[in-house]
Amino acid sequence: MVGSDALQSIVYARGSLRLLDQRKLPLEVDYIDVKDSADGWNAIRDMVVRGAPAIAIAAALALAVEVSGLDFTGTPAGAASFVSKKLEYLVSSRPTAVNLSDAATKLQTLVSKTAETAKDAKAIFQVYIEAAETMLIDDVADNKAIGSHGAEFLQKQLGNSKNISVLTHCNTGSLATAGYGTALGVIRALHSGGVLEKAFCTETRPFNQGSRLTAFELVHEKIPATLIADSAAAALMKQGRVQAVIVGADRIAANGDTANKIGTYNLAISAKHHGVQFYVAAPVTSIDLTLPSGEEIVIEERSPKELLNSEGGLGKQVAASGISVWNPAFDVTPANLITAIITEKGVITKTDGDGAFDIKGFIQSAK
Repeated sequence: MVGSDALQSIVYARGSLRLLDQRKLPLEVDYIDVKDSADGWNAIRDMVVRGAPAIAIAAALALAVEVSGLDFTGTPAGAASFVSKKLEYLVSSRPTAVNLSDAATKLQTLVSKTAETAKDAKAIFQVYIEAAETMLIDDVADNKAIGSHGAEFLQKQLGNSKNISVLTHCNTGSLATAGYGTALGVIRALHSGGVLEKAFCTETRPFNQGSRLTAFELVHEKIPATLIADSAAAALMKQGRVQAVIVGADRIAANGDTANKIGTYNLAISAKHHGVQFYVAAPVTSIDLTLPSGEEIVIEERSPKELLNSEGGLGKQVAASGISVWNPAFDVTPANLITAIITEKGVITKTDGDGAFDIKGFIQSAK
């Protein structure tokens, strides 16, 4: 599925799931065993696995492992209900990432439909397991398509430059997906095409997904890269050292407003001011057409400890005792700050008339 030397956040064989504990990177590479949906819920909530595509796949596979060895004596309808309730439980682990709820809805529909004609409960579980495994395979192919579309589009937008430098935020690579990555996949494609001069990555406070994970991937892949503090991004753009910003997405509203890791909005504002192109790279499953704008996106707030203690809340106290904390995990970047949205189906650009995205029309024409 991916190269033998590629980083893998998800290691799966039927009946077995191991997740790379990303809290321990880059100093320690350790995998944890996931035996059921409860293990999956905890791994997602505790940030063992993170990144919208990887969350969805890890959740689906956690339940696949659980049902693979389940001694279930009920009816097909009972089995479908069992799967549906477990998926609802898994969705509650990280509410902002739409990929998880989208996958759950599709899997629930599948098992419900299968139950109408299935002869026994085992058939329900078999269909579910195969569908979850297909998600894992498809994600890598989709990510490579995102990388290819994005690299080609960026080169055209930048006048076929052979020296492109980009800035990315958070982690959107092999560790956030089944393999290859979304925004980092575009960077990989630019590098393999010989046109990437340098990738810059932010620390991505307070959990440091950039310094711990993205930097780790860039070094592993031998991609020329430089780490910067989150607060250095505007100065970097002012010096003209980057031509584009490429980020991922946890949820994209119908109008193009995008929820992504906290700090993304800051970057978009700075990019607009400095004339730097700003791209969102994400699979179509990150698009939520039920939400007209980003105003309706639920923003998860995380533990105050991530700010009060070092190591994203896992280390010693670094802030004054008694201080109150506001720690949103994501912010929403308005569509008017986004140059284009890169998907596995192609690049969504703005219409000529009002500079708005026609995302619904793009998805319909891409089917």
